[in-house]
Amino acid sequence: MKKTINNRAWFLIAPVVIVVLFSALLPVMTVVNYSVQDAMAENHFFWNGDTWFRDLLDPSTEIGARFSGALERNLIFSFVILLIEVPLGIALSLALPRRGWAVGPSLVLIALPMLIPWNVVGTMWQIFARADIGLFGAALNGLGLNYNDTQDPVSAWFTILVIDVWHWTPLVILLSYAGLRAIPDAFYQAARIDAASRWAVFLKIELPKLQRVLVLAILLRFMQSFMIYTEPFVVTGGGPGNATTFLSIDLVKIALGQVDLGSAAAMSLVYYLITISLCWIFFTAMSQLDMLKEA
Repeated sequence: MKKTINNRAWFLIAPVVIVVLFSALLPVMTVVNYSVQDAMAENHFFWNGDTWFRDLLDPSTEIGARFSGALERNLIFSFVILLIEVPLGIALSLALPRRGWAVGPSLVLIALPMLIPWNVVGTMWQIFARADIGLFGAALNGLGLNYNDTQDPVSAWFTILVIDVWHWTPLVILLSYAGLRAIPDAFYQAARIDAASRWAVFLKIELPKLQRVLVLAILLRFMQSFMIYTEPFVVTGGGPGNATTFLSIDLVKIALGQVDLGSAAAMSLVYYLITISLCWIFFTAMSQLDMLKEA
């Protein structure tokens, strides 16, 4: 009997697909349009070609130097975040209870920081980090450390790192915990029979089973950290100087502060392409590693 294929379901989802495509493509088309034009008084635009892109990618120009500096800060910040949050998230997920009444409360408490909006997180830590009355800043100064996130670049970087680790390590913990819970008990029973040490169980059983979950965790954490905006904008304003001026903050300054739409549009497109390219590199490298291990 020949099976009849019913494609009428496409008529139900077609309006949603059209709306999503329209809402996604229209802003991109607008940005592309601005990136190849220059504006004079009274919003008179004229063709500018690839001038903005050439200036942006040339470190000898003002906009090029700003872009390369902000990109360097973004890359350093994202890689430091991954080096801290991924191992920390795995370690804390291993310490969580697997059974019993404590599982639910533990997961809820861990997930709480992720439920707080970005702007609220920035406002909270802006107060916590104050050197005079903030719990975080006053405690560090009380320990004899010269902490001031508004005047010292090292303090500003440390504050932004602490904020991100506090806010988003729970995501790595929850993903890792879900991966650990998915490992069949038979693997642990075989390890007990072989008298395997705890370290051997982690290296031979848990870490390989977590690899696909960690791919997702690394991609999510890299994308969010590479596009960070609200926390440094609220807490440090991109300062002191340009110490915490990441690409997102510099992009807003150029677009809204200087009203330089052409340069801002070119920067946003290059920023977008860099983010997509780095995510693709991460995903491809980790997927190939997983395939090599399975082979």
